[in-house]
This record gives sequence, structure tokens and C-alpha cells, in this order.
Amino acid sequence: MTAGVSFAARLSFEGISHSYASGAETLRDVSLAAEPGEVLCLLGPSGSGKTTLLRIAAGIETQNAGRIRLNDRVIAGPGVFLPPEQRSIGLVFQDFALFPHLTILDNVRFGLTALSPSEARREAMIALERVGLETYASAYPHVLSGGEQQRVALARALAPRPAVLLMDEPFSGLDSRLKDAVRAETLDILRQSRATAIVVTHDAEEAMRMGDRIALLKDGRLVQTGTAEDLYRNPSDPFVAGFFSELNEFTGRVVSGAVETPLGRFPAPDLTEGEEAIVAVRLSGFQVNQQGGTIPARLASRRFLGVVEHLELAVPGADRHVRARVRCGTLAPGARDIWIDVVPADVLVFARHSFETSGESA
Repeated sequence: MTAGVSFAARLSFEGISHSYASGAETLRDVSLAAEPGEVLCLLGPSGSGKTTLLRIAAGIETQNAGRIRLNDRVIAGPGVFLPPEQRSIGLVFQDFALFPHLTILDNVRFGLTALSPSEARREAMIALERVGLETYASAYPHVLSGGEQQRVALARALAPRPAVLLMDEPFSGLDSRLKDAVRAETLDILRQSRATAIVVTHDAEEAMRMGDRIALLKDGRLVQTGTAEDLYRNPSDPFVAGFFSELNEFTGRVVSGAVETPLGRFPAPDLTEGEEAIVAVRLSGFQVNQQGGTIPARLASRRFLGVVEHLELAVPGADRHVRARVRCGTLAPGARDIWIDVVPADVLVFARHSFETSGESA
């Protein structure tokens, strides 16, 4: 059998707002689109609204304002609500939601009610072949590993050949050793199926590994959308920067086009003279040396982490220890007084007035 493919669609959210009866606002005027065949990751901390947005797309929740379109057709909006089973949207739940009393085959064909029994069985087997589990068709979920159960849930969602596939934290229940392999397998399956996919995650690295684009949410608002490289290299504010890498943060004012910090003077070409600024330096942005350098520092602590070491450094003029990550073996075991240089590409400068900082200032 050849695994069939889906007809990918564009799923767009237009000015979506949502709140519960208690008045708690979960989404605020979110506009976003997943393009045909794209893997779009919804990223954000707990409570940011990403799962609510997914549930609205699936038809499990109803928005208070805004529209959802599948291609050019409104499927949810003022006076319009298409029920979940008519949306051509598949959903993979966080806990897989497999029926323990049904065989793997029956789990996968559970939603194929519009087909004859023989057609449903055929489509279910195609879906199981696609995820490499056709030999388990007559087995029950309890005999499968967590990764295999996740693939069954994926097969069940793909069996109706949806135009859009929604996945809510699909790898959160897996052993950390399994995550990389299952994530890679899942991405391969999504590419083969050609369905548009929206994946919810709170893990920035997972979003970077999977997403063609990433949409970062905070407190129900869309903060920034772009490729992983866009968000990492050109974050719109300290929250975005801090979500993709740990930071040391310093505050200061712009004087003659730059901000003075204990780690040096850094240009702030986009800020106005006298404006308050946040200078953020990634932990990876340090070169350390025992012979010489730009800034003297004393090692307050060091922690072996395998490939890298985590350092805490006392630096003249800094109220708190500066944190750094360097490759193991860079410093001798007994090193104490060292020199550091800052890598300019790992320094980010933001206006302070309109943003909350992403962490405590160094």
C-alpha cells in the first residue's frame, strides 16, 4: 500500500480573543496564519494561551471575537460555527487519548465513521504503515512504549487525511531519551503527509527543531512570529531573547549612541540619547582566557555539564555574578583569576521603557 497524502490548507486566525465566564482573558486580538504544508509552532510559557488557540481551531472552544478561516472559508466567527467533525482538522492530544479496550487498528479507525468497514480498515492500515506500526494492528495500547503510543495517536489523527493537523504538547509525556528520536520521526511523517501542522510547545529548542516558523505568545498576546533564526538573532524584546537563551542583563542610559556596562560599552544605534536601555548578553557570548583579555574576572563557581561548563564570575562593577557557558577544558582545573572578552554577536540592546525584563539584571 502507498500512504495517501492530505490536501494541505491555509489556516488563519483573524483577531481572535477569548475569555472565560469568570472574566479571565486568555487571548487578545491574535492574528496568525499557518501556510499550506507548513509546520507552525505555537510557543510560550504556561498560561500564554497557546493551547486555547489550538482548541478554538479544533472547535472544542469558541472565541469571543474574531474569525478562523480554512483557506477562504470561515469555519468559526460571528454567526458561523462549523462542528469539529466537519472542519477537516485533526487533533493529537497531549496524553494521546487512546482507548485501552480497543486494538491499535480500532483506535486508528475510530473516527472513520463516514467510510464502510472495509474502507475504514484500509485507511487505518495505511495510516499505521505511515508511522511504522502496522505489525501492531491487533495489539492493545498497553503493550506499546510511550513513543509508539504517540505514533498511534498521530496515525489516528492522520487517517481521515485532514487538511490541518493540530498537536498539543505531543512529546511532553515522553522520556527525555526518546524525545529526539520520536520528534524526528514525527517531523518526517508530517512532511510525507503534507498536511499543514500547528504544534504547541513550551520548549524553545523543540520549536526550533520542528517549526518552519514559530509564533511566540505571552499573556494571550502574539509577541513575535518568524523563523527560529529570526527570533534568535532579532528578538523584538527581552522576553523573546530570554525565551531562546539564558541572559545576563544590565541596565543603563544611552550616552553618545552607546550604553556603558561592566562588560564594556555597547552601541545602541536604534535608541535615543538619554533613553534607558537593557543590555542582554547570552551565556554563550564569552571567550575566557587565563593569559589576558579585555575584562578581569574571578571564578566564583564552576559546574561541569558535560560538553560545557557553567561559570559564575565576579566582574568589577557588576552587582551580581556574571554567568557564562564555555567549552570544557578551556580553563585549567585550578583557574581562579581569568580574563573575559564578550562576543558582539551575543549582545542585544533594547529600550527599557515599554518592556518587562525577561529575568533579573546582573
